Amino acid sequence: MQKVSVQDTGKYGRGVFALCDFKKGDLIESAPVIVLSKSERKYIKKTKLNEYFFNWGKKYRNPAIALGYGSLYNHSYTPNSKFVNNLDQYTIDFYALKDIKKGEEITVNYNGDPDSESNVWFEVIK
Repeated sequence: MQKVSVQDTGKYGRGVFALCDFKKGDLIESAPVIVLSKSERKYIKKTKLNEYFFNWGKKYRNPAIALGYGSLYNHSYTPNSKFVNNLDQYTIDFYALKDIKKGEEITVNYNGDPDSESNVWFEVIK
């Protein structure tokens, strides 16, 4: 059963939305990643992928591209989900931080820490 889908948010472009209810702590998605070398980062920076890669590895030095819906969750400083790099399985796992209702947009804080209010590297649409 598909649990999420990409839809137009009406304001922020595309986003990921719940197709079912999630309870706090539920796994929303386990997105496989393609891990690139540190030296390949300079090529990514010249492309649209620069806005979509995750930092990967024990020291977060490698870029990784999340497959599935992994790179399409919109940023929020009050997210309803969080992501965890699963280094053993080569996935980025998205978990509900609170109950999420069917039809609700699922957001993450791209600083990594759901409570962080630090600036992100991209423009945040308000």
